[in-house]
Amino acid sequence: MSTETPAIPVRTCVAIVNRGEVCLIRRSRADGDQYSVPGGLLDTDEEVPAALARELKEELDLDVTTLGVAPVLCWEQHQATTRAGGLFQRRHLIHVLQAPDHVRDLISATEQDAEDDTQVVWLPTSQAAALHLYPDIGTALAGFNGVPIDVAELPPMHDGTYAWR
Repeated sequence: MSTETPAIPVRTCVAIVNRGEVCLIRRSRADGDQYSVPGGLLDTDEEVPAALARELKEELDLDVTTLGVAPVLCWEQHQATTRAGGLFQRRHLIHVLQAPDHVRDLISATEQDAEDDTQVVWLPTSQAAALHLYPDIGTALAGFNGVPIDVAELPPMHDGTYAWR
């Protein structure tokens, strides 16, 4: 593996799905709530599964390696949006974890590495398309029926399709 930093940072994340609901991080913003799929950037020389496991432990206090079921890569989405300071780019690798029922009891009710009391919530996947969701996978998630799919390229996130809150 190369030690060079990729030109566009890679963010890996996972939609944890159980009983028709998805686990999301909800942040209250002045312009309204923003929902995020748990995850984060790959560290230098870090493999995607390791980064995903690390992020879930940091954010949700969930040790995904003990579940007996692994997240499956379902979607990829490119992002090029304007934020304070200029162009903000990411390549999102979005996984789905069909979680057993007991996982709900293992996940913290607040984001563990947040400086405030950012909530972790479970919401129906059918409502995902109407949420201000990061990355912008609401439509794909709302239509997800639990059947594994080939990795699909989602429409890119850009200033015309996504606004930061």
